[in-house]
Amino acid sequence: MPIVKAERLTRISAALLRAAGASVEEADAVAVGCVKANLAGHDSHGVIAVPTYIDRIKAGHIVPGAKWTIVQESPTTTVIDGNWGFGFHVNAKAMALTIEKAKTANVAACTVFRQSHVGRLAAYPMMAMREGMIGIATADSGRSPKHVAPFGGREARLGTNPISIAVPSDLEAPFYLDMATSAVAAGKIQLAVARGEEIPTGWIIDAEGRHTTDPSQYRKGGALLPLGGTEGYKGSGLAAMVEVLCGLLTGLGFGVEPTGRHNDGCFMAVFNVAAFRPLKDFKREVADFARYLKSTPPSEGSKGVFYPGEIEHMREQQRLRDGIEIEDATWEKLRALARDYKIDKELDLA
Repeated sequence: MPIVKAERLTRISAALLRAAGASVEEADAVAVGCVKANLAGHDSHGVIAVPTYIDRIKAGHIVPGAKWTIVQESPTTTVIDGNWGFGFHVNAKAMALTIEKAKTANVAACTVFRQSHVGRLAAYPMMAMREGMIGIATADSGRSPKHVAPFGGREARLGTNPISIAVPSDLEAPFYLDMATSAVAAGKIQLAVARGEEIPTGWIIDAEGRHTTDPSQYRKGGALLPLGGTEGYKGSGLAAMVEVLCGLLTGLGFGVEPTGRHNDGCFMAVFNVAAFRPLKDFKREVADFARYLKSTPPSEGSKGVFYPGEIEHMREQQRLRDGIEIEDATWEKLRALARDYKIDKELDLA
């Protein structure tokens, strides 16, 4: 697999998206978001998704240059229609607006609908974290095709429905949670197929409801399993609640709409820490708490405790230094797109 520096990978992705019709601002938002996911080790949400986004532009499912609009708002709430724009771009604008409202009102929330895939969800709560606030985001794919079987079922009826919470602290690595409510993100199945790898038992079932380690079975009528293994009702329950916040509260609804158009709905909220206690005290105590967690002796076979967000930060530092491994199948797709748009020489991909 080629190893590519983050800066070059960002430049390639942005150039391909611009060639496909995205504005400079949209292309940069998507490219930076994808490469940051690669840096954190979330390769399922990295540049492997760029060819898919370009396919969706060609199909008319993503509308470059779409103007997001505010449907209704109050001093503490906003309902935003993305008008089928790039989720990376629309959702970032929505979170920025929610942060500004929280600066005045201390608590603010928004819903966003009719936008394309928002990428790695942690990007949005981390915007609030950097402003000294607690950010929460949940996401669901509306009435797009579903990926996850509810606990006890064999057919996909739920999205991967991630949840992310980011908290300000004095730590070097940010303190945040970013998790799917499924056993694994759907993109990791695609990644395993691209890399020719088997997957662990407990990630998916095949069309007959049987556990399998063959990732190709997922596209043959299989489904992802909910988080929790034998206690999967917990992940299934969390997913159902995310569906309510991001599918029903946004008005997107549930079930599957026949066109298959990807339609991310998001619910996001921001809490101004200073409204509850002095920010500097809170940040110091979060750091003390993280160190307290890490101070426990490791269990058998463990490398010790990592607080939420720490491993991603370590991986980012390593990949910024050494580069990002890109599976051959994805690299070839990027090169083929560059040839199609006649920018392969310009991007040194000939």
